[in-house]
Amino acid sequence: MSLPFILDITIGLVFIYLILSLLASEIQELLTTVLQWRAVHLKKSIEILIAGDVSKSDDDNVIQLVNDIYNHPLLQSVNQEAKGFLTTLPRKFIWLLSSILNKISLPGEKRTKSIFGYLRNGKDEARKQKHSAPSYIPAETFATTLMDTLGLPKLVQKLTESRLINFTHQQLAEFEIILSRIEAKIDHTDVHIQQFLANTRDEFNQTVARDFQLIIADFQKDKIDLSTSLSRMAKSVDRYIGCFAADMPEHELLNNALERLKILRADTFDDIEQTICFKGLRPGINEVVQLISVGSEVQQEFIKEFQDQDSEAYQTFQYLSQRLGQFSQKLPPSVVGNMATLAKRAQLKAKSTEDGVNILRREIEQTFNNSMERASGVYKRNAKGVALLIGFAIAIIANADTFHIVSRLSKDTAIRTAIVNSAGQIVETNNAQDLKQLKEATDQVLTDISLPIGWNQVNLDQQLPKATRNNQFTIAFIQHYLTMLAGWLVSGIAISMGAPFWFDLLSKVVNVRNSGKKPAVPNRE
Repeated sequence: MSLPFILDITIGLVFIYLILSLLASEIQELLTTVLQWRAVHLKKSIEILIAGDVSKSDDDNVIQLVNDIYNHPLLQSVNQEAKGFLTTLPRKFIWLLSSILNKISLPGEKRTKSIFGYLRNGKDEARKQKHSAPSYIPAETFATTLMDTLGLPKLVQKLTESRLINFTHQQLAEFEIILSRIEAKIDHTDVHIQQFLANTRDEFNQTVARDFQLIIADFQKDKIDLSTSLSRMAKSVDRYIGCFAADMPEHELLNNALERLKILRADTFDDIEQTICFKGLRPGINEVVQLISVGSEVQQEFIKEFQDQDSEAYQTFQYLSQRLGQFSQKLPPSVVGNMATLAKRAQLKAKSTEDGVNILRREIEQTFNNSMERASGVYKRNAKGVALLIGFAIAIIANADTFHIVSRLSKDTAIRTAIVNSAGQIVETNNAQDLKQLKEATDQVLTDISLPIGWNQVNLDQQLPKATRNNQFTIAFIQHYLTMLAGWLVSGIAISMGAPFWFDLLSKVVNVRNSGKKPAVPNRE
């Protein structure tokens, strides 16, 4: 048996595997689209990421949190759907098939209702099933969506706002103490001093106290940041102290009061960043995340920090308390634990709360990417299993018996030559990257060549003994059937390896066959 003969048989066998692999790829892609496997697998992977464990991923709270993430406008914008009756009609048919198969294959009561959750129109009662979801989510989109869903940026803002309000009340109270002590100790018979004290009190209320309220209002509207707020407070205090010194009559107690005001101003506003740090006005991202953990030390300290129910700070605190109550009911402990771990890592790298939020977002992105890499490996393994099932099904339906194919190619010169020539033409004019063009080329070949596959009489006469016609179950009969089954098994495994693999192998074998012997170099005398 010569080498060219072996190469021709190899080319013919590989070419048939290539054709059947292209068919398998089309079927698998159709199933993937109809059943939305990529979208379903992505959502399940996110549930596992949120839960921290596969066994906890079916928890109602985990599924509800992931559904809330999927209802976020950022993720809804990722999932684009066509509009119009005619354009959505095929999609509705696919949704129907997908929902039927999901009810059969997916566990859990929630999943049998809607794997992708529900759309809410402002009311819990008005819910609409979601039939589709994105097959791919960028890491930065997921991180931003998760943090918004958990409300971490809002918690940072509200906690900072509450502490800033408490801080302003404390500063105003200290100024009030100094002014009250002057009024208690000063000589009330001096009309000029009494008029000065009255004017000073009015000016304090109309300038410092009013300015502080305006500053808080601007901070609440996100017009200014924390450092700018304290800088504006310092300028307001400077103006008041300047007016106090300019209008102050000469008196020892008033001089002492002025010095106390200057010391208080210097101690509070000379180094704004130091004040922010010492007063804890800018909460760390780890501290914010720990607030979500109901019963934690950070949360207990936070509750003790706001005791005056009549204060403005307490009203802001009420918002935080409600959010924390919602977290305690909805968030699984695994989410809090995972977020706390990421927050600690972010806190070590952060120089400010804003930096901490951004670093935490990047930490979530990295965690998401790592999780998606593992999920991609799981999806590929599952897809390989499906490819094997499809390959076995095609091998049986097409009667693609590898041993019979080899036998026919070795005996039928016409078929072997036709397949080898067609394979060579396809290799020259196509590449493995464009599977659509490759499929069109192989479809043209199928119209010109009769491949040694199928349930026709010619193939059956060669695969099975004549005794089968009389139902005589001899040893030879069993051997032929076992050989056919083994041939289907080999073909099914080969088909599952994919069209790109077989095209690359076909290209290499064809190149080896066409290279031939190296021409002899003529002698030159």
